[in-house]
Formats: sequence, structure tokens, C-alpha cells
Amino acid sequence: MVQSITELVAVGEALSNPVRVKVLRMLCEKEWYVYEMAKELGISRQLLYLHLKKLEKAGLVESELRLEPGDPRAKKYYRAKRFRIVLDNDVIKRLGEV
Repeated sequence: MVQSITELVAVGEALSNPVRVKVLRMLCEKEWYVYEMAKELGISRQLLYLHLKKLEKAGLVESELRLEPGDPRAKKYYRAKRFRIVLDNDVIKRLGEV
């Protein structure tokens, strides 16, 4: 649950783009390697990273670097964090400034 105006704005910004909502939906189903997700969405990895950064800033997703056997490069995987967003008049009244 959001505790401050800043957190609410970050969540609002993260969910304000249809691509980010689609990314979040995909990550709620399973974790994804960035390259595979970009390919599935038909967008560049660079653009996907920008969307993921907004989702991560809002606390909706998290990432992990992994080394896999036989591959010298680390791969970055993303998954959705557990979240629940409730927004009503009482929540707005209780929000802190930061």
C-alpha cells in the first residue's frame, strides 16, 4: 500500500503506459529474461529497460542478475513483486508528503 504522495505518483506513472501494464501482466505470470521479453513484446531491449526502470521505481517489479552454466555473461531476470493497490478517499487523506 502506498504511504506517501511520492509513492502514489511513482505507481501512477508506472501504470500510466499500456506497454508497462502489459509488461507487469507478463511478469505476474512468470519471471522473464529481458531479451526474451523484448522479443515477445516486439520492442528493443533499451526501450524495455526504460519501462522496467519505471516499474521497479514504483516497487512493482524486481530484478536479479544470474550466471548460467556455460554462459560467461550474466543475464538479468525480472519478476513482479507482491503488491496490492488500494486507493480511496481515506487513503488519499492519510498520505504523507514524502
